[in-house]
Amino acid sequence: MSLSQRLFFLITLFLCIHFNAITQTPLGNMNALMGGRGGFSGGGAGASKSKDSLQLRDKNADSITIFYRLYNSNEIQKLDTSINDFFKHYPLPYTYYNLGNLGSAGKSYFAQPISNAGFDAGFHAYDAYNFTLEQTPFYQTTRPYTELGYLLGGKGEQLVEVKHTQNKKQQLNFSFDYRFTNSPGNVKNQSTNFNNIRITAHFQSKRKRYESFLVMITNTVASSENGGLIKGSLLDSLSLNNPYELDTRLGASGLTFKNPFNTNITTGSTYSNNTFLLKQTYDLGQKDSIVKDTVTTYMFYPRLRFQNEIKLRTSQYLFKDEDPDSLRYNNYFNYSRPIGTEVSFEDNWKVLTDEFSLISYPQKNNSNQFLQLGAGYNSFTASFSKRAEWTNYDIYGFGMYKNKTRNQLWDMLASGKLFLNGYHAGDYEAKVYLSRILNSRGNYMKLAFQNYNRTPSANLLGITQFPIAGLSGIKKENTLDFMGVIGNFKSDWFMQVNYQLINNYNYFSSGYQAASYSSVINYIRIQTENKIKLSTHWNWYNQWNVQIVDQSSPIHVPLILTRQRIAFEGNFYKNLNLSTGLELIYHTEYKADMYMPLTGQFYNQNDFTLRNRPTANAFLHFMIKRFKAYIRLENLNTLIPSSEKWGPSYNFSAQNYPTNDLWFRVGIWWNFIN
Repeated sequence: MSLSQRLFFLITLFLCIHFNAITQTPLGNMNALMGGRGGFSGGGAGASKSKDSLQLRDKNADSITIFYRLYNSNEIQKLDTSINDFFKHYPLPYTYYNLGNLGSAGKSYFAQPISNAGFDAGFHAYDAYNFTLEQTPFYQTTRPYTELGYLLGGKGEQLVEVKHTQNKKQQLNFSFDYRFTNSPGNVKNQSTNFNNIRITAHFQSKRKRYESFLVMITNTVASSENGGLIKGSLLDSLSLNNPYELDTRLGASGLTFKNPFNTNITTGSTYSNNTFLLKQTYDLGQKDSIVKDTVTTYMFYPRLRFQNEIKLRTSQYLFKDEDPDSLRYNNYFNYSRPIGTEVSFEDNWKVLTDEFSLISYPQKNNSNQFLQLGAGYNSFTASFSKRAEWTNYDIYGFGMYKNKTRNQLWDMLASGKLFLNGYHAGDYEAKVYLSRILNSRGNYMKLAFQNYNRTPSANLLGITQFPIAGLSGIKKENTLDFMGVIGNFKSDWFMQVNYQLINNYNYFSSGYQAASYSSVINYIRIQTENKIKLSTHWNWYNQWNVQIVDQSSPIHVPLILTRQRIAFEGNFYKNLNLSTGLELIYHTEYKADMYMPLTGQFYNQNDFTLRNRPTANAFLHFMIKRFKAYIRLENLNTLIPSSEKWGPSYNFSAQNYPTNDLWFRVGIWWNFIN
């Protein structure tokens, strides 16, 4: 753990101790509905004079009530106890691919324009591995809860996860998440490791007027960059049948030794980011109380909320090669390096945001109906080792109206954000969302509209030390997104249709050249998922994604991406929950983006078509009480020798980047109730 991470942890520990010291009375009813943007207060019972029943429970009882809400969300969610989908524990979903090794640069199979206005540094190749603020949970729990996970994969791959949350005096909850992954890889110069830490604290005063949320997140990804194989065609004619025999375009050309505990990166990328958030609210409203059997329960209904949110983000993006080969840089990457010097590029960003808003609740007993109006200020600073520092600012206003009816059938949200002054003046976001539960059988529908108008990312504009030729002028990218969903909660099926219109799409036309596509791009994605019960214990999980995009556009995606699972499932011997079967993942051929390690960017290309076999995985997942185990034998497709009919035995994620061969993984997750 680095010095900054240690300081990060110690500061958080101090704050948690401080919060614990000021917490002396119970919170009361923890099932009160959340008010405002991500708050837990409003419209519910307050503290009681008598001792809460939760304090008198048998501490040895094997039971717990735990739920959470994500940052800026009102929806109550419970912990997922299912075992049939391994990708709920794996950092990358099946809709993403990486460059052949867990922790290497990754990208979605879907077209995903950046969907936020304002500042963006432009480095996203490792985003999928990060803890994010948007996915940060704030828990409420009756007892301390801990979850430990360990995954061991082929060639020394390992993943460690730790999760803990508990309430102190019921007014304060804190949680801790840690994930460490190290993977030496299947070919040379492919080792990766990343550390993710997230700490949260949520405090609410005795009478529910004051509430605060604290979040600290740090993500560090270190990934060796090998530039791909020099001769990928030799994979099917290896003397020792080991891909480690082949040389790569970057890194040492001779034979090297893999060490699963080595975290040093001599040729590759190191990305790190830290987020600190403090949100505070204070409510004015109506007090009330209920007296029953000499017990008085205090209640509070907020009518006007004052909210302040301070957020600090720091980011570092670094590529270095301590012992570069000038000839290879010229031949494979068209980059001329001064002889005798290392290759190194580094960007450092600091973004400080301060927001203030007022939130009004028209109905005292419905905190899911509110109107929010506010304003914010951004300041951002970029520092470079070989060019002058760059600073700027933004001033913006925002508003939101939400109304979820008390019968829980209708849910509507409308929000907007406009940058009024500063570097990103004219950027905006507009969102409208509507959902309806149609009947008691579980049928539902959702409709959404989103419109983003955004300035290109900083590195696309040349505000970077990386060797990127920036855009000659600023043409704001504008995206219209229409979405419709129908489904059924009880039957586990849904269909989603997205239609996007993208104007002035910004992208990389080569590893170094930023570009803007001036014509309008039409993009359609149809997604369906359903569970088909074949017999008492046999289930078929059917997932399809169909994508249609303008052929002349620089967006290249597979027409079809599908995942099919046939599983034998059920509950046996009272405590054994079992799911075992076969999984197939397949996408149609397409011109997959290339990857430039020197700039950390996926870029458009039209010369290479990626054709892969279906990926086949056998799995045995089971759960006994609070113990989960995942046993998987992946990439069974590599057992079929290369042939003209079936193609190469190895699949590729991009040109010169093979995926793993036959891969064995064993993972265990165990939760504890203290």
